[in-house]
Amino acid sequence: MDVLDTKLLALLQKDAKQTTKELSLKLNLSVTAVYERIKKLEREGIVSHYVALLNRNKINKGFVVFCHLKLIQHSREFLTTFEKEVVQLDEVLECFHVSGDYDYILKICVKDMEAYREFMVTKLTTLQHIGSTHSTFMIGEVKNTTEFTL
Repeated sequence: MDVLDTKLLALLQKDAKQTTKELSLKLNLSVTAVYERIKKLEREGIVSHYVALLNRNKINKGFVVFCHLKLIQHSREFLTTFEKEVVQLDEVLECFHVSGDYDYILKICVKDMEAYREFMVTKLTTLQHIGSTHSTFMIGEVKNTTEFTL
């Protein structure tokens, strides 16, 4: 990756819908050169996806919960089973296996407290091998970005 790749990635992170022509003007490169650089970044796995970022409040998913979760055991079988099950839950946007007092941290987005209660009772706590959970509710969002500084 060179300086132009870094600049190209910064532009794509801000708005991936820019045309190669728009990008070429900003980078002072030909359209073909920009296209080839983007394809190279995709082939190398540096660019892995293009997505539309939704406003969770506009789609009734504005209640954000961070759920800290402990399993009853740390065996490979229990970890694997839990991970296979949790990825199937639509309400869980992110799940991290972490060190410390808890085994996993889940980011859950639902409509409201009642929807979270329903999710906990009918989905999350029915998963195998969960020992305990601790929920923390978002009060306000200070920073939320998908952009990496390169």
